[in-house]
Amino acid sequence: MRTTHIMANLPVADIATAKSFYRDYLGLSTEEFDLTWVARCTSPDSAASVQLVTHDATAPEDSVISVLTDDVEGAYAEARRLGFEIVHPLTTEPWGHRRFFVRAPDGNVINIGFHGDV
Repeated sequence: MRTTHIMANLPVADIATAKSFYRDYLGLSTEEFDLTWVARCTSPDSAASVQLVTHDATAPEDSVISVLTDDVEGAYAEARRLGFEIVHPLTTEPWGHRRFFVRAPDGNVINIGFHGDV
């Protein structure tokens, strides 16, 4: 698996309030990805990003980071081969993102996915 991007998933109570802080105060934008329960805030040069998450709409647990890869199927097969707990199976989500959740040995839940335009 080749990791192409990693971003923190920050738990927030209210997306609109959180977006205001990250957009208006820190100067990030939210045009890249914005659903009712998750929004990605990105710097103008796309060098930094963070996701604001109220709860994951399709997975049983929230993840602490999102890792984008160029080979999500290979990453899923390798996680299974190594015996890691799969928290959310490999799924193509309604918004087009193909992903799965795996539990790291330290207990953190990691969202591993591929999105063609990211």
